[in-house]
Amino acid sequence: MEDFLRACHTTIKESGAEELAGKMCLAHVSLLQRSNPDNAAHHLTIEHLFGILLHTGDMRPLKTLADQFGFDLVAKVAPAPKALTASLIHVGKEVADLTIAIHEALDDSHVSSSEKFEILTEISHVRDSLSVLESSVKAA
Repeated sequence: MEDFLRACHTTIKESGAEELAGKMCLAHVSLLQRSNPDNAAHHLTIEHLFGILLHTGDMRPLKTLADQFGFDLVAKVAPAPKALTASLIHVGKEVADLTIAIHEALDDSHVSSSEKFEILTEISHVRDSLSVLESSVKAA
């Protein structure tokens, strides 16, 4: 918890506490006191954390929190959008490939490790094509 609070406080100080506090509708002294881990009365809320992340774009507090629970925080990169019809056709093709892979695996009533790998690969392709479709819909 200490590392998380220090990351929040550092982010606030480095991003300009006065300007950040104004965006969060707080007095800058109040924001600094709330985030200061050396202040026994500090009280940083989830709304404050959201405001810090939103207005600074600095994800150090979130990365520190994730790290303390054994996770890595990795930014999600949206795929480039394509024409909506092309994206939809691609999703259909990938779902068809997945369906074929599953049917072929079930032909002998036993799914081998190579067939599992092929099915999981096709599932990954479906997910990727759905991500492109999602980006395409958002861009349409």
